[in-house]
Amino acid sequence: MNNTPQIYEILNKVWGYKSFLHLQEETILSMLDGEDSLTLLPTGGGKSLCFQLPALLKEGMAVVISPLISLMKDQVDNLKDMGIFAACLNSSLSNQQQSLIIEQIYQRKIKLLYISPERLRNEVTIELLKAVVVSFFVIDEAHCVSHWGHDFRADYRNLNIIKDIFSDVSVHAFTATAVKEVQIDIIEQLKLINPKVYVGSVDRSNLTYRVLPRKMIVKQITDVLNKHDNEAGIVYCLRRKDVDKISSDLKKLGIDNVRYHAGMSDKERHISQERFTSEEVNLIIATIAFGMGIDRSNIRFIVHAGMPKSIEHYQQETGRAGRDGLSAYCYLFYGGGDYRLWSFFAQKSSEREVLIGKLRSIYNFCIQPQCRHRILVNYFSQNYNKKSCEACDYCLNELEMVEDAFRVGQMVLTCVDMVKQRDYGFGAGYVTDVLKGKFTEKIEQRKHHDLLIFGAMSEKSEPFIRYMIEQLAGQGFLAKEGEFLTLSVTSVGRRVLSGELSPMLVEPLLIPKKKEIARKSRERREIEWEEVDTEMFQVLREKRIELAQKRGVPAYIIFGDKTLRDMATKKPLDRDAFSTIYGVGDNKLKSYADIFIQSIKDYLEK
Repeated sequence: MNNTPQIYEILNKVWGYKSFLHLQEETILSMLDGEDSLTLLPTGGGKSLCFQLPALLKEGMAVVISPLISLMKDQVDNLKDMGIFAACLNSSLSNQQQSLIIEQIYQRKIKLLYISPERLRNEVTIELLKAVVVSFFVIDEAHCVSHWGHDFRADYRNLNIIKDIFSDVSVHAFTATAVKEVQIDIIEQLKLINPKVYVGSVDRSNLTYRVLPRKMIVKQITDVLNKHDNEAGIVYCLRRKDVDKISSDLKKLGIDNVRYHAGMSDKERHISQERFTSEEVNLIIATIAFGMGIDRSNIRFIVHAGMPKSIEHYQQETGRAGRDGLSAYCYLFYGGGDYRLWSFFAQKSSEREVLIGKLRSIYNFCIQPQCRHRILVNYFSQNYNKKSCEACDYCLNELEMVEDAFRVGQMVLTCVDMVKQRDYGFGAGYVTDVLKGKFTEKIEQRKHHDLLIFGAMSEKSEPFIRYMIEQLAGQGFLAKEGEFLTLSVTSVGRRVLSGELSPMLVEPLLIPKKKEIARKSRERREIEWEEVDTEMFQVLREKRIELAQKRGVPAYIIFGDKTLRDMATKKPLDRDAFSTIYGVGDNKLKSYADIFIQSIKDYLEK
């Protein structure tokens, strides 16, 4: 049976879209054919639509396993806003609310039901699902199934009971981040039968990546905020105390923001999240406790005030920017202490080797001067065929390469070799002091001021020398060992000393270069907004916030930025014109056309 015309009709009628994104159509068709599947699409790649659309065409009710209550609520609110009958069953609902939803399920009124993995341990839930027609099961955030994944959850491991109990019902796993081992584990753990596997490119071409050493972090964050005035962003910190301090420091500078971390009460976290998703405030300072299931589509920048513990985490956290497909920017400020912190936690884990391997990969991403998009794509075992991404600090020529990298590399490696004793090594701080030519008590005690290498880089600043050491370590020429991360020259480093290899080293970013980068960024943003009436866009955005606050839903549920930009470009003045706007389906046309058309008319009259 050819379902293609029908799915395009529903896509336009319900979602207001004219075409599918990459692999959406293939995934939907295999779900309609009742085949098990595993789909990997990047954040913003439209995973939800892949299972929401076929649920409308198949007999019965689709069951979606979702890890977070907030994620379920937002998805259900969004579906209801498009006129789709959806519900969730979770602990946030009263007994009366749950009874009403269960009654609607028995009456065959619900097309999509969202539940947590823990709920499937409940015999009552199993009996409820047995009593109705289930069209298919969806496992969202499926990487949580795998021990190899970065967000393993024990209750996800129990989901293999679905195939045992509902053997005739197809199961579909979705995730944005899964290396090959995780993909295999998902298929095995969920007992998928001859599944169709759809793997989209993990590349987020609309994201621009910049990676810099952390210096004065509050100043670095405010520099980012100045580039993104009146735009939404998330600042991720490694520790709760960092969240509290940065949030407080920014407020002292008059920058409104909210905090989010596990040390806050449920009520405090809920208020912060509500203020951010309703667009009452545009900046949230958070630990990784915040983020999964945050669907605010117009997040224009992500700042990492410290290095995440894996590429998977970085990919997932930066993936929260630019979900609407428009340009967004990712800034990572790292320090050597970040590696030490994550390494300390990894040592205590039973998965120590796996975690250390992941940590080395993200550290190399920070240190190695090469295309950021290429590194991320290659990490997930995919090919990157572009010569230049034109969307990272390396490909935009924002990095100033060290002219005599070979000589600099040899000096640093020679110093490490000379100061290292048979059973005793030194860290980056000590090596820096020797190269800088500082007469410290420790250096004099060990007579390292008599070494030929002492003071060999005296004309360079300490931050420069430290930066060179970090890069040489990241590129595998130096190893960091033990609790105190003492340095030693690796076998690859020996090839630099013998003249066989030369490292690629980057200068710390200088002020003139910063000004040039800022100018280019402004020009690029002006081109992106060329046809958009920016004042009208702000008027429409305020109307969206007003409607969202009245309804008590996140603002993106009303309309995304891409839809508002289309309105501010085409300026529709009647329902026919409004129906052609991107993302306007029949239900949204009925609910919002008159309100936004009036706002456009009022603006034009003024």
